Amino acid sequence: MTIHSYLNTNTKAASLAAFRILFGALMLVSLIRFAVLGWIEKLYIAPEFFFKYTGFSWVQPIGNWTYLIFIFCGLSSIGIVLGYKYRVSIVAFFLSFTYIELMDKTTYLNHYYFISVMAFLMIWLPMHHYYSIDAYQRKELRAQYVPRWTVDAIKLLLGIVYFYAGLAKINYDWLINALPLKIWLPGSYDLPLIGGWLEQSWVAYAFSWGGMIYDLTIPFLLLWKPSRKLAFILVVIFHLFTRALFPIGMFPYIMIICTIIFFDAKVHERIIDFIARLIKISRTIFDNNLVITSKNSNQNFVKGIVLVFFLFQLLIPFRHMLYPDNLYWTEEGYRFSWRVMLMEKAGTASFKIVDGATGKRFYVDNRDFLTSFQEKQMATQPDMILEYAHYLRDHFANQGHQNIEIYVESYVALNGALSKPFIDPAVDLTKEYDTWKHKGWILEY
Repeated sequence: MTIHSYLNTNTKAASLAAFRILFGALMLVSLIRFAVLGWIEKLYIAPEFFFKYTGFSWVQPIGNWTYLIFIFCGLSSIGIVLGYKYRVSIVAFFLSFTYIELMDKTTYLNHYYFISVMAFLMIWLPMHHYYSIDAYQRKELRAQYVPRWTVDAIKLLLGIVYFYAGLAKINYDWLINALPLKIWLPGSYDLPLIGGWLEQSWVAYAFSWGGMIYDLTIPFLLLWKPSRKLAFILVVIFHLFTRALFPIGMFPYIMIICTIIFFDAKVHERIIDFIARLIKISRTIFDNNLVITSKNSNQNFVKGIVLVFFLFQLLIPFRHMLYPDNLYWTEEGYRFSWRVMLMEKAGTASFKIVDGATGKRFYVDNRDFLTSFQEKQMATQPDMILEYAHYLRDHFANQGHQNIEIYVESYVALNGALSKPFIDPAVDLTKEYDTWKHKGWILEY
């Protein structure tokens, strides 16, 4: 099949409609869960200081108005489920959810990033032309068929997440030392039936190698029809098992539900039929045997956006190759690369404020400025250490201190090894800046 013929191949729109409904519903549940657990206050209102992503310092916390962003995000997720003013709803969800994510780098998780990039992709896909309020109200919008590539785009993104997670597991600590699973698994010794086994070293190795093989192969097993059902069973078992072992929130359920996209349209039609019985709106009124139509210029623009999006997703995870030393030590190029639970890292960071003219000095109590969670995250991540040092400089300058120099005495333990000095204690961090270049003041591992 040529690229031209592939791009002109159609498939049933039920696949996108079912995905839209399930994705939106999961997002709504996730947001409600976040609020019920009190995390809005704890993570986005209570802290005095927030760590910023490079280039996004303009994203500011808004205090109690944060609740309004979550409500706005929740309402937009309902709009996604219903397919009501879909383009507005998905853009609103993407912007509000991503704004929440960008407010504090401390809370970075791979599945938050996954939700943002999936929502961005969904902006450009015809998710609302079938079984939606938009299509119900506007007969000319209804289409029973969509370009096949629009469904495959979601599969590709999921495949990238899995496959890159597998590639990241091909490292010495994970495969040869079974770390950090050898550290983590014994902590679940109290699990019924299997708890005792988790303390065995060979189990950590089995999980390490099995996890790597699973991530590398599951996209292809899902794509191949003869192995698809078995692959989906493996997806369910894998994610429910990891959810039982580790506190990783909604991520397992999100991945299980999203993986349904790999099944044929008949499966998605059955999902919609089940929903139809609940809400008494048959999907047959949307079955018009028509293919979605749009201007060629619009199609080419959308295809161009999606192409650039996937080039970004394919290349960004490899940016760590531009930096020297151990990736898990420096974390330069670590984020946004689908490296899921690959290291156990703990550290301490004591900041020394020095008057460069008189030599007078004192140490900072981090608890005066950071939450315990922020302090824990900051102590092992160089960019956060630097940003916090600059915040301390500005804080004490506003209090009247002069000639401020800031040094940090930091120690970090990686994957159970003895802690080692992390940041050069002789470097005045007020004179350093966060750039894309390697941070030479990180001591070698």
